[in-house]
Amino acid sequence: MTDPHVTIEPSILYLGTPVVLISTQNEDGTANLAPMSSAWWLGWRCMLGLQTASQTPQNMIRTGQCVLNLPSPKQADAVNRLARLTGTETIPELKKRLGYAYEPSKFEVAGLTPIASQTVSAPRALECPIQLEAVAAAQHGIMDDDPQVAGLPSAFEVRITRVHVHSSLLMDGHENRIDPAKWQPLIMNFQKLYGVSSTEIVPSRLAEIEEKAYRMPDVDRARDGVLEPARWHHTGRDGYDPNKDLRLG
Repeated sequence: MTDPHVTIEPSILYLGTPVVLISTQNEDGTANLAPMSSAWWLGWRCMLGLQTASQTPQNMIRTGQCVLNLPSPKQADAVNRLARLTGTETIPELKKRLGYAYEPSKFEVAGLTPIASQTVSAPRALECPIQLEAVAAAQHGIMDDDPQVAGLPSAFEVRITRVHVHSSLLMDGHENRIDPAKWQPLIMNFQKLYGVSSTEIVPSRLAEIEEKAYRMPDVDRARDGVLEPARWHHTGRDGYDPNKDLRLG
């Protein structure tokens, strides 16, 4: 059989992941809101790939808290309004060249409504169908084997402390299950925004296993419902170097 594949060198490998709007609290008490898509989940933990010197990770390093607001395709325009905006008043040279502008009022510009969280100080975005309050657990290095970029990107591990879901997304007859046929995440696919189909392609063998089989202790740990202090492990590197740009590809 002839192999139909070709060998290429794409500058990016954004193969399709959910868009996340991360809300954090600035040093002056105001809110920052930033779109990203380098995110994945395991249990009640999430890994977030971020440029360490940006406002969002700096707020997370300082406060140890954030909210992961997951938009649906209905919030695509809000995501676009936040694109190429930064909450950092001193804009890094790379972002300047890419056309980024400083904007302190992200919620207002996006047309989204900040509402109070229950376990963290950062606000939630009312319009996003799913909102995950979280505390930072660890900061991990990425690309540390490359001296040109070591310390500039980081993977932040966060632990979910509260899950808020629009009631229309619940599976019929279940209090704590999201119906995948009802939840339509906004997907970033090679810099472009897409929705997903609500039709199941084939019956999933994995879905034959009850969700509760994967339940982890973090779920019970999150029930305390108290505002958690910023006690977590991070590298101590803020990632800021005015003479260095982060080039991914």
